[in-house]
This record gives sequence, C-alpha cells and structure tokens, in this order.
Amino acid sequence: MVAAIDEQRAAFRAGDGDVSGEAVVDAAAQRLTRAAALGLTGVLNGTGVLLHTNLGRAPLAAEALDAIRDASAGYSNLEFDLESGERGSRYDRLGSLLRAATGAASSLVVNNCAAAMLLILDTFARGREAIVARNALIEIGGGFRLPDVLARSGATLVEVGATNKVYAADFARALSPNTGLILRAHPSNYRISGFVADVAPAELTALGRSVGVPVVEDLGTGALFDLRAYGLPYERTVRDAVGDGMDLVAFSGDKLLGGPQAGIIAGAPAAIARLRANPLLRALRVDKATLAALAATLRLHADAATRERIPLYRMLATPLETLRERGRALQRQFPALEVIDTEAFAGGGTLPLAPIASAGVAFVPAGGATAALARLRAATPPLVARIDEARVVIDLRTIEPADDARVAGALAALFAAN
Repeated sequence: MVAAIDEQRAAFRAGDGDVSGEAVVDAAAQRLTRAAALGLTGVLNGTGVLLHTNLGRAPLAAEALDAIRDASAGYSNLEFDLESGERGSRYDRLGSLLRAATGAASSLVVNNCAAAMLLILDTFARGREAIVARNALIEIGGGFRLPDVLARSGATLVEVGATNKVYAADFARALSPNTGLILRAHPSNYRISGFVADVAPAELTALGRSVGVPVVEDLGTGALFDLRAYGLPYERTVRDAVGDGMDLVAFSGDKLLGGPQAGIIAGAPAAIARLRANPLLRALRVDKATLAALAATLRLHADAATRERIPLYRMLATPLETLRERGRALQRQFPALEVIDTEAFAGGGTLPLAPIASAGVAFVPAGGATAALARLRAATPPLVARIDEARVVIDLRTIEPADDARVAGALAALFAAN
C-alpha cells in the first residue's frame, strides 16, 4: 500500500495523478496482482497439452502429495539405516520399486534427465569420446542442445552417419582406444520419416559388448508400459531398453511416468556403482520430497488398476463424451460458448505426432482473442487457454472436473467485463 501511495503521489505531482482513496486502493490491488504473478501459483491448464513444460509438466497423484507431506513434516530415514543404526544411502530408498518397474538390476535418481546425462558423460566420457548418431543431436526446450551437454561434460563428440540414415558400421568405424561410450538418444519432439535407416538398439549393444564400450540410452520420456492401452502409438519403454542390453538408461520422472521432476538412471550394477562414486553426484542429488513422490508414483504404476490415480493417465483415460458433457454444462451457464471437438497432445517432448481426441468450449470474444486470453490469465486462479483463429479455446481434457466451477468463475468475470 505504501508503494502504491508513493506512486500515486509522484503521478499527482507530475500533473496526471488521481489521489482519491479509490485510485490508491486500485493501484495497490494491481501492484499486488502483478507481484503474485511473479511467484509460483497454481493455474488451470486449458491448453490441451497434458505435460505442458511451461505449466510444470505432470500433476502429481494424491498419493504422491501425501507422501511428500509425510516425508517432509518431520524426520525420516533419508540417509539412516534403521536396521544397523548407521548412516545409509538415499539412493537405496527406491531400489526395489525401480527394479520392478524397469527390470534393471540397479538404479540411481538425480534431479532431472539432463543431470542424469551430465553425470553419465562426466563419469564415462570426460576427456574421452562419445559416439552419437547425427540424427540424435537434438535440441530440447529452452535452447538446450545435446552437443552442448557433451561439451560441458568434457566429452568429445564423435558424430556418425547421416541425418536420415545411420548404420552399425558407422559406429564401428568410429570406435577408437579413446572411446568412452556409445550414446543413443530419444528424438524428443521431432521425427524423421521417409528415406531413413537406423541401428537396432540390440545391434548397438552387441557392438559395445564386443569391444568393451558401454552403450547408454537417453530415453527421455520414461514410458513404463505399452501406451497403446490408451490409444496412443507405441513408445519405446524403459524395460525395452533394459532388455536390449543397454548398460545405462536415463529417463525423466515428470513425463510419461507422471511423477515429480527427476532424472532416473537404470542399468547394470557395475555402471551404477561408478556413477555413485562420482563426486558430481552430490551436486545433482534429489531431496526427500522428490524421493517420496517418486516412490508413491511407482507404487501406483505397479498395478494397472491403480495407474489411473496418476493424473496423466486419468486424463488420458477420460472418455470423449464425458468431456463433451462437461462442455455442455458450461454452455448452459454461458450460451456464448460452443462445445467443440479438439486435439490434445501429450507434450513435454513426448509423442509429438500423436494427437489425442479431446473436447472443450470455444467462443469469439468481443474485444479480441488476445485480450480475452490476458483477462483469463488474470483470473483467480489463472486460466491458460489457447487461440484457434479468432476463437478462444478451452480444452477440458487438461482440466480436472472439480475445477469446472473455477473455469466458470473465470468466464463469468470475462463476460461481465465485456
């Protein structure tokens, strides 16, 4: 309030201010709204992008939130062995759960998948060469590029093959006494089609074993099961990569796994032991809240009957007609709305060419779509929608049914202002 009074006083002295009490209160309210927007706040995701990186990717299951509270409200056995009474390891807390989920004998969790790759490269390829196919030299969101991660780790990048065609012989020719590892990377948010050829993962791991060079896969998305169960295209799973003989597989916790941000590394015990011995690990370690949330999410994955308690899979499983009916309920409150079928997407660098049938509501605002989106973002809580030509579209697949009343509140404020 003091800052708002000072602001109004300065404006009045300049000859263009309003010093009425109402003007000062309005200015203070606007200042508080701007300040709140700079902090972390919950939003309603009406974009139809389920794993929206800018909106925090995967919402957590209620069980994961409960686990965070239980682990954080008091003390825990984070690094304490209850049986021996001596110091333990935080990295042992998820061992059995990750073994069951991935089929890998050993595992390690760090703070995100980029950190996982940095740790792997620093451990196995610092001062040495990392062989990567040209079609895997990707750039992900925020301008981060795999070659830059390689360079930062101290590894020397050795590119093989062509953009569209890569063969096992390309990798074999690139091997040298200074080869630290062979790297296979998930294509993230793009695909190459047409006149293409790639190396089968099992063929790559066989080459690595024949010369004693570890083969690593940056799988990224973290699918733990066949997504065709939800009408999506087949996506390579962590268990596939482990079964193909990868020495190490890195993947995200907050993408198709549907849990907290984390970088999970699954693989052979000897390779994981080398990662654990790297001093860099201390800078990349996760805290008790992340471990608790990840454990709870993995437990839900253990049974298909509980998987849909994870919000990502609950959203994917919602029938199209259910979304349409929710849209009709909003339309009954606001006749200006049109119930429409839409296309949602997984997002987060996953399944870029796989639209998901969805539904929502749309309208053409009197003051223009851009201004309407800004007003919706100023609601409490903010509602983030999208523009389709001149229409504002609110996709309901990414909004929990319990939040429909809040969507209605944001629309009521918008229509009242117009």
